Amino acid sequence: MNIFEALRHDHDKQRSLVDALIKTSGDSQNRQSLMNELKHELEEHAKFEERFFYNPLMCDDLTQEKARHSVAEHHDIDELIEALEHTDMSSPAWLAKAKKLHHIVHHHLEEEEQEVFQLAGKALTENQKQLLADKYNNAMH
Repeated sequence: MNIFEALRHDHDKQRSLVDALIKTSGDSQNRQSLMNELKHELEEHAKFEERFFYNPLMCDDLTQEKARHSVAEHHDIDELIEALEHTDMSSPAWLAKAKKLHHIVHHHLEEEEQEVFQLAGKALTENQKQLLADKYNNAMH
């Protein structure tokens, strides 16, 4: 498994969670547990993706700008999750923020897979791709 396959595996999980989240209603146990799981998944993924994928890309002129942009989007996602946590789950404002999070997460993952992965494929050696996947998977699981 290379780093792209490892990241895509977790991206698929995040898509499923955020898709399920916006289908929930009210201050329900289901909504709370999905929110907790999504928050944990996004935080852990961002932390290790930055450490084992974006750090090496920051050192390469080809990928530095895209890497910075993606890390900035991680912060936007963190802020939106924090805003959700401070909003009453049964209010219409909560669902509106959850839909915004849904949009941003999907946009971010698609941009990573379509644009960042392409550039990173040129910047990283095959050996690096395997090694980074091992480090990322060991940290995540």
